[in-house]
Amino acid sequence: MSRGRLFGTLCGMVLLVNLARVVFAPLLGEFILFFEVDRATVGIVATLVWLGSAALRVPTGWLLTRVPRHRVVLGTGVVLVVASGVTASATTIEALMVGAVSMGLASGAYFVAANPLVSELFPDRVGRAMGIHGTASQLAAVGVAPFVTLVLAVGPDLVDRLPFVSAAWQLVFVCVGLAAAVVTLALFVTARSTDLPDAGAADRDLLGAARTEWRVVLTGIVILGFTGFVWQGLFNFYELYMVSKGLPATTARNMLTVVFGAGVPAFFLSGRLADKLPRIPYILGVLVSFVVSVFVLTMTSSLVGLIVVTAVVGYVIHSLFPALDAYLLDTLPDESRGSAYSVYSFGMMIFQASGSGVVGTLTDFGYAFDEVFFWFSVGLAVVVTGLIVFQRAGRIPN
Repeated sequence: MSRGRLFGTLCGMVLLVNLARVVFAPLLGEFILFFEVDRATVGIVATLVWLGSAALRVPTGWLLTRVPRHRVVLGTGVVLVVASGVTASATTIEALMVGAVSMGLASGAYFVAANPLVSELFPDRVGRAMGIHGTASQLAAVGVAPFVTLVLAVGPDLVDRLPFVSAAWQLVFVCVGLAAAVVTLALFVTARSTDLPDAGAADRDLLGAARTEWRVVLTGIVILGFTGFVWQGLFNFYELYMVSKGLPATTARNMLTVVFGAGVPAFFLSGRLADKLPRIPYILGVLVSFVVSVFVLTMTSSLVGLIVVTAVVGYVIHSLFPALDAYLLDTLPDESRGSAYSVYSFGMMIFQASGSGVVGTLTDFGYAFDEVFFWFSVGLAVVVTGLIVFQRAGRIPN
């Protein structure tokens, strides 16, 4: 079986693991009502998803020095099935937090194992491969708001007929678990009959890889750690943010479709641009655009203006992900790629995961969303300015 079919199955898996991460965002309002908690608490739930995504990244990197990448990816599918069941059965906020962490665990381990595998399946077209893989991931984000809206609409009738759920939002996680079981089985079948690459065979020293490639790893952590902190706080509260600007609840929820929908062409095009343009200048240009777009968002209030700026924010931030992955995975050598990438993934995820909790806490203290995100954009502008200075001085590795 060709590598293309395995790649197609990986695209199906990445759609589900990303859905597991972003599906909490349009459900925060449901959690507030069901568990009778405040925004700071549901902000912590969203943060726990991403902390869970960070928790297994270094252990997964160590595991990859001993176990083939495709087997680790299969394991993440099993974890996602179990995690979906745990989350779907939550009846207390504490149980939901456990479910959130477990959903994050599956996604974090997947990306650490699958991204190097994808880059090694197509070593001459790393940016393009990461762009297509990212596009598949982004389709989950695009569909998450309509998917949740549909389940919440038909869910009440189904809840009365199903003994193991008590609320419509729990059906969302039942659907994720069933789909994950099917895709995991398909991945098992395709991996068994594919000629897999052995580029990572020499990658056997996690700490040695981190020490050798620390400049590249640190560059990635700074770029996506700070930017991701802003992005996490923004998209997880996007529905409530739009409501605070005067939009109806349904319109506000589906603004997530706009911000994620803009990411589909962004992943597809940015991966190709990353193969053709000088990567660091291109990445810095994307960062500058993101800072400006978030700043403009805080100054916008009309519906048309919000739709336009939301689309720009979505396109720009999702352009960053395949470009940065292409830079890291193409710069890191075979003998340290998986290990160094796992260290980078852990570092940037730990930092950005707290964005949702910080936003929830600040808004509960009485700060307006516009005020919070304005100062977030100012802080990120300082970081980006520093990166530009380092790049002009030749201090960022190419």
